[in-house]
Amino acid sequence: MENKKETPKRKGIKKQFWLSEEDNAVLKRYAKETGLTEAALIRMLLRGYAPKEKPDARFYEVMNQLSSIGNNINQLARKAHALNFIDAPMLYREAEEWIKFRSEVQHHFIYPDKAPWYGR
Repeated sequence: MENKKETPKRKGIKKQFWLSEEDNAVLKRYAKETGLTEAALIRMLLRGYAPKEKPDARFYEVMNQLSSIGNNINQLARKAHALNFIDAPMLYREAEEWIKFRSEVQHHFIYPDKAPWYGR
């Protein structure tokens, strides 16, 4: 049997349509605010997602700091477990909570919400 690589889904259908000046300005503004291309924004809306504004630089600074702290906690947990010096299960639970918190922050600031009107 041949070992075929899966090819990425290609966008092969071109759509052209007219917008009013006002609608065009709104589309451009939303694309800029979300950091998406106009085409990506339209595809996301068609799939029922409402994109969020792109976070400012401070968000990414905070995420990097939080990631660094999480790595430190994980290193402490590994060391504590290896040396049997600190309550390792407690530290692992804290690390898991940290990972959960980081994910919640990402969902809040970055990931799009499902549009309430989609799929009705």
